[in-house]
Amino acid sequence: MSGDYVARHYGERAGDYVASAVHSQGADLDAIERLVAGKGMRRVLDLGCGGGHVSYRLAPHVGEVVACDVTAPMLAAVTEEARRQGLSNITAIQAPAECLPFANGLFDAVFCRFTTHHWADAATGLREERRVLASSGCALFIDVTAPASALADSWLQTLELLRDITHVRDYALAEWAELLARAGFTVTEIATHRLRMAFESWVARARTPAERIEAIRSLQRAAPPEVIRHFAVESDGSFTLDVSTFLVAP
Repeated sequence: MSGDYVARHYGERAGDYVASAVHSQGADLDAIERLVAGKGMRRVLDLGCGGGHVSYRLAPHVGEVVACDVTAPMLAAVTEEARRQGLSNITAIQAPAECLPFANGLFDAVFCRFTTHHWADAATGLREERRVLASSGCALFIDVTAPASALADSWLQTLELLRDITHVRDYALAEWAELLARAGFTVTEIATHRLRMAFESWVARARTPAERIEAIRSLQRAAPPEVIRHFAVESDGSFTLDVSTFLVAP
C-alpha cells in the first residue's frame, strides 16, 4: 500500500486525530516523556506522527522534534497545534516510513506510536528507522499487537480493515521480535497493556461508512465465544485490544 493511498484517506481526518482522546492520553505518553526528560537529546523523530501527541510531549525536553507523516493535512494540523501550544522546535516533514529523507544516524531517538500497522513494508520501514538512529540512541515502538491465536488474529485483522481500509497488519509479538531483529535492533524492554476502544468514537475517528460499521457489528454478533472473551466485546460493540511497547537499541 503506497503512502499516497494512506495520505488520501487520512487527509480529511487530521483534526479528528489531534482531538482524539485515545491518541492524546495514556501512560505510554508519560513513559515517552520520562525517556527523554533530562537526557539532553538534540534531535528526535516522531515517525507517523498523526495528531502530533508524541511530538508535543517530546518538545519541551529536546532540541528539535521532527514530526514525520505521509499526510500533508495532518502535518499542517500538527504545525498549527504546536504553534498554539507555543512549541517552536517542532519541524514537520512529509515522508513514508520506508523512504526517509534523513542522513544516517541523525536522530538521538526515534518514536513510532500507533503507526506501524499502516506501513506497506514494515521490514523496510524498520531498517530505515535503524539507519537514521544514532549508534548511541534508542527507539520506541508502540502499537496494537495481534493475539497468538490464529482465530482471534483473523478476527482482529478483519475488523481493523473494515473499520479503516488503510490498515495493513497488527503484528503479533513473535512477528515484532523477528522484524526488529532483522532490522538490526536489540530489544531491551517489552511491555504490554490492554486498551479499551469505545466503538462509536473508534469508527467515527476513521469515518467508517455505515455499511462497513454494520458489517463489523454483524461479525461481532456472530463471533465465537473465545473471540468475544479475548476482546471483551461489549453489547455496544466496544472492545479491548492488546497494545505492546518495544524499547530497542541499535
